[in-house]
Amino acid sequence: MKPLKVALLGCGVVGSQVIRLMQEQAADLAARVGAPLELAGVAVRRLGRKREVEVDPALLTTDAEALVARDDVDIVIEVIGGIEPARSLIVSALSGGKSVVTANKALLAEDGATLHEAARAGSGDLYFEASVAGAIPLLRPLRESLAGDHVTRVLGIVNGTTNYILDKMDSTGASFTDALEEAQTLGYAEADPTADVEGFDAAAKAAILAGLAFHSRVTAAEVHREGITDITATDVASAKAMGYVIKLLAICARSDDGRSIGVRVHPAMIPRSHPLAGVREAYNAVFVEAESAGQLMFYGKGAGGAPTASAVLGDLVAVARNRLGGTHGPEESTYAERVVHPMGETVTRCHVALDVADKPGVLARVAELFAKHDVSIQTVRQEGHGDDAQLVIVTHRATDAALTATMEELRELDIVRAVASVMRVEGDE
Repeated sequence: MKPLKVALLGCGVVGSQVIRLMQEQAADLAARVGAPLELAGVAVRRLGRKREVEVDPALLTTDAEALVARDDVDIVIEVIGGIEPARSLIVSALSGGKSVVTANKALLAEDGATLHEAARAGSGDLYFEASVAGAIPLLRPLRESLAGDHVTRVLGIVNGTTNYILDKMDSTGASFTDALEEAQTLGYAEADPTADVEGFDAAAKAAILAGLAFHSRVTAAEVHREGITDITATDVASAKAMGYVIKLLAICARSDDGRSIGVRVHPAMIPRSHPLAGVREAYNAVFVEAESAGQLMFYGKGAGGAPTASAVLGDLVAVARNRLGGTHGPEESTYAERVVHPMGETVTRCHVALDVADKPGVLARVAELFAKHDVSIQTVRQEGHGDDAQLVIVTHRATDAALTATMEELRELDIVRAVASVMRVEGDE
């Protein structure tokens, strides 16, 4: 049968592994698809650069636009990342009737609507399993396997760099700086780790997950985002002493009335008995809750050239089968049109540590302030004496706005020397 021609945009860490897998598994891929998959060209920035895999020089080009526009190209794989020129190239491919496989989480989270509209107009497929959680098959179950169910919450660790850092802080007592340096040495963190440690990477993935889970368009700008740079070794040790571990979580949840959703990324304490607590080093895991299916957990390597290429190849096989069969995969589902409510309206729980004066009446005044803002206290205990006196409080669920207002007024109390730490608590309701 006539081969399906594939254009590859990018030949870096992921792109080189895509080529390797296409070469090594050519016979198997042809059998699974029903026709051979043939590289039509590989767009790169520099032709003479040494690459991880051997590529026929005749396939290499610096003219990505011309490659995408070729009439003989059936499928385009985009792994260059970033917003431009990736957006223009993908739109051009889809508008020309080609199918596209992409791993570009930043673009999907910022302007996925444009890509989906181009796919619809050009009658091509847009698949993006590799954009979230690497090799873990997660997006297709949300988009297809759970299409007959109602997802209520998605809770997960979707950034391997931050998970590695927090895991090392927990297991060795290392500081954030030392754990980050180790992650960079091992290649888990970039020289500029901002996208990871400040939560931008996880926020983009949360937007994609929320859109699929709740059939609504969500952009990264709508995701509440906090990073891990302020987490100290003391915070981690304190959580450990209470039977908790700190993780950077992506949390997407439907409101009780079903009209809105909350989408947030921030550090949180979870009990060590929770399945996500055992996710170590640079691994990812996502916990999905649905009305009929119940609780599901997806776990595996969330990054890296080979794992991400595995997800790309899975999508490649799917779109190739569709193309041969004259069919299309599922289009974007946004019928629910749920809005993302502000973080202040999100109901959360908090662990609060206060450095307080060691004298009678302190607890009563603190409790009175919590009550003023309708924040109920679940547990409270005092640790230390004199200058080391500290109140440790865990709240019941309350709006984030109420908790924030409480913290602001606590800082003004003459009996409170400092708000030592404030950490949200998840997973032990």
